Amino acid sequence: MLGQILLVAHLILVKVKKYFFKSHWRGVGGVEVFQMSFDQKKSNTDRPAPNLSAETHHLQENLHQLDRLANLGLVAASVAHEIKNGLVAINTFVEVLLEKGEDKEMTEVVRRELKRIDALVTQMLRFSSPKPAALTTVRVHEVLDHSLRLLEHQLSGRLIALKKNYQAAPDTVRGDEAQLQQAFMNLLLNAAEAIGNNGELTIQTETTIESPGGKRLKIHIRDTGAGIAPENLARVFQPFFTTKKNGTGLGLSICQRVAQEHQGTIEVKSEAGRGTTFIISLAAEL
Repeated sequence: MLGQILLVAHLILVKVKKYFFKSHWRGVGGVEVFQMSFDQKKSNTDRPAPNLSAETHHLQENLHQLDRLANLGLVAASVAHEIKNGLVAINTFVEVLLEKGEDKEMTEVVRRELKRIDALVTQMLRFSSPKPAALTTVRVHEVLDHSLRLLEHQLSGRLIALKKNYQAAPDTVRGDEAQLQQAFMNLLLNAAEAIGNNGELTIQTETTIESPGGKRLKIHIRDTGAGIAPENLARVFQPFFTTKKNGTGLGLSICQRVAQEHQGTIEVKSEAGRGTTFIISLAAEL
C-alpha cells in the first residue's frame, strides 16, 4: 500500500514540474510579446488613437493575465518544491517499514505528510496565491521535534551529530503550524545537504526582549558545512536563486515568506569553511 502511495506522489511531482515549466515559459513569452506590443504602441504615439479607452482596457487585461501566469508559475514551483520535501519523509519511512515491517507510528507520520502534500496540490489547483496563515497557538519545540523525526534516518545515515538546546520558555507562538513546519523542514534539509557527512547540526531556541518588538522567540539552525560565499549572502532569499545542481531556488524564499506572514524575520550568518546559521525570529505568545 505504501509503495503505491509513493508511486502516486512521485507521479504528481513529475506532472507538477512539467506544468510549472510550461506555465513559466508561457509567462516569459507573454512578457516578451507584451513588451513588443507596448514598444510598438509607444513608437506610434504620433498617430491618433481611434479608441484610447479600449486600448487601455486591453493593456490592463494583458497585465492581469501576465500577473496570473506569473503567480501560477510561482505557486506551481512552490508546490513542486514542497512535494520533493514531502517525498523525503515518504522515502525514508517506506525504507524503514520495509526493513522493520509495519509500524503504526511511522504510518501515521507518512499519512500526515501526504495530507500536507494534498493541501499544497489543492492550493495550486485553485489557481490562487498561498492562503493566509491560519493562526493558532503553536508549540515550536514540538514542531521542530516532528521535523527532526522526519529527517532522523537521513541524519543518522550521513553520520550527522544532532544537538538540541531548547531554552525558549514558554515555546509558544501564534502561528500556522503547517507553514512553520514548512519553513523548518526547508532549513533543516538545507543544513543536512550543506554538511554532507560527519558534521554537526545544532538547533537552539531562546526568548529575548527587544525594543521595539517586545518578546521574541528565536530559532537558530546551525550547520558545520562549507558556508555561503560572501557574494551570495545577499541573494539567498531571492526566488529561483540557487547554487545547487538540481535546486529550485525556492526553499529560502518560502522560509522568508512564512516568517513575514508571521510578522517575523529571518536572517543568515555564514563564514566560509565554518558553516551557516539561519535565525528565525517570531513574536512570542504572551
